[in-house]
Amino acid sequence: MLKLEWSTEAVEALRYWRFHHPHPLVQLKMEVVLLRSQGVSHEQIQHICGISKATLYRYLHEYQEGGVECLQALHFPRQESALGHQRTTLEEHFRAQPPATVAAAAAQIEALTGIKRGPTQTRQFLRKLGMKPRKLGQIPAKADPEAQEEFKAEKLEPRLAEAQAGQRVVFFMDAAHFVYAPFLALVWCFTRVFVKAPSGRQRLNVLAALHATTKEILTVQNLTYVTAETVCELLRLLAGTHPALPITIVLDNARYQKCALVQELARSLGIELLYLPAYSPNLNLIERLWKWVKKQCLYGKYYPTSADFQAAIQQCLAQAHSDHLAELESLLTLKFQTFTEVPVLGEEAKVAASAGEKQQQAQVHLFPKRKQAQKKVSSKAA
Repeated sequence: MLKLEWSTEAVEALRYWRFHHPHPLVQLKMEVVLLRSQGVSHEQIQHICGISKATLYRYLHEYQEGGVECLQALHFPRQESALGHQRTTLEEHFRAQPPATVAAAAAQIEALTGIKRGPTQTRQFLRKLGMKPRKLGQIPAKADPEAQEEFKAEKLEPRLAEAQAGQRVVFFMDAAHFVYAPFLALVWCFTRVFVKAPSGRQRLNVLAALHATTKEILTVQNLTYVTAETVCELLRLLAGTHPALPITIVLDNARYQKCALVQELARSLGIELLYLPAYSPNLNLIERLWKWVKKQCLYGKYYPTSADFQAAIQQCLAQAHSDHLAELESLLTLKFQTFTEVPVLGEEAKVAASAGEKQQQAQVHLFPKRKQAQKKVSSKAA
């Protein structure tokens, strides 16, 4: 004897999944049970949905046992893949040696297991493992992760906390050199399209300071070079923005930013220059702004003249704070990644198998190592 209960939440769930579940069989199950919840007789449901009495009772029993969640389960008999038995071995191997292509993955699978699979099967297996093609990230080879962590905890974060409390002003400073050349990008298209490549090497130099909390941008621009005098010009501009608060500028160790002229002027203006550890662009917030500017007005764009190119960049920077503030606040959060525990190609790196699991040491390579044939040396004298 079926004893079915129809709560308001269950009926609403049945109505939703009746149309929105990706599998048509589950949609049918939802419709059958929904009709029964509305008092439709068994005979009418069988006629409306075109199912047998046994199928109707099977669906109702599933709902009785586990509710809507049980109706969403699909139990198709499937033959287990031969690679399923090798899943653990292959996963460990691919964590240590990520394949660059599907063909390379298929070759590694065959070498390890003796099982040959085509590109489509290999791609499906990689996705079942949780893998997908990802663009490689890059980190400076000479970066010191421990020094970055120490700088972030002891110097950067305390000053940012004061800035958020309104007790200090923090700017991130850096220079970008935009060369008048094509910036290639991915676009949705029917056939491959091309962008014109302008001739010449004209460029626009932008030395900018990004306000850490308000996201305001102050710039000094020229068409020649960024020098210590350019930095001094921006320091004078920043000094007049918040005369009542201490100012800290976070910047890298470029020579024109760390020379005696710049440091003496900063001291006379009461500005603290907080130099980043060497090779630490990941700790400079303004680096994200440069990527955003390129994405906003340069990637996949063509400008007939260098003047048009420069005007587009200048307009983008001028309108960033007023027209794109919400986007910048989401992008320019005061969270900084350090690279103490990330998979690194070509050297020993700490690789986390998944959240909460213990970290293990692994040698990571992009391409599988080639076996070098050992040369046989004759013991006979020449």
